[in-house]
Amino acid sequence: MLELVLGIDNIIFISILVDKLPKAQQEVARRLGLFMAMFMRIGLLLVLAWIVGLVAPLFTVLGQEISGRDLILILGGLFLIYKSTGEIHQSLEGEEEQASSAVKGAFASVILQIMVVDLVFSLDSIITAVGMVDDVRIMIAAVIASVGLMMLFASHIGRFVSDHPTIKMLALSFLVVVGVVLVADGFDHHVPKGYVYFAMAFSLGVELININMRKGHARKVQLNPARIPGSE
Repeated sequence: MLELVLGIDNIIFISILVDKLPKAQQEVARRLGLFMAMFMRIGLLLVLAWIVGLVAPLFTVLGQEISGRDLILILGGLFLIYKSTGEIHQSLEGEEEQASSAVKGAFASVILQIMVVDLVFSLDSIITAVGMVDDVRIMIAAVIASVGLMMLFASHIGRFVSDHPTIKMLALSFLVVVGVVLVADGFDHHVPKGYVYFAMAFSLGVELININMRKGHARKVQLNPARIPGSE
């Protein structure tokens, strides 16, 4: 359950990345990226001693000790902020720019970005798993099960995000927030994730209500078209 909850933002970002590819390649990229990311997570679980060792301070910045884990969170958060703000800027430039960027999206580049993002998102969940369970086999089983469920639902979430531009913009805004939270966490300023998830769920609920209202308004317009002056 933890892997799934912590993987929701991962699925959203993957959906936005593969949306830049041609339609024929999107499903393959989504599944291949998640499949390769699964092996990365299993590899991380198999080197538990290294993960636990990441909490040892590497250097100090302005009196703040920075460990390997902190460094990964900071760099990963900055990467998310950079990619999300870039996608927001690109979306605001118009449909022509979006169409041209979809053609330029390189398959190998998207796969690599999916793996990097999954590595960043999985670090916290893996460290949490290390604290919860002693048996590595249980952790690996949980990772495989969660990735399998992600593969099952990722395409549906991806189509929904792609078909609703406002949802995509909301998702990108979420990812900026997640990036800021990761950077803050890297500097030992821990933001309770319950607050972040509540804000995301509330915003998503409001936007889903707006979508239903727009659909209802569109149906009313179709059923009761405005009369043209002079017509009968």
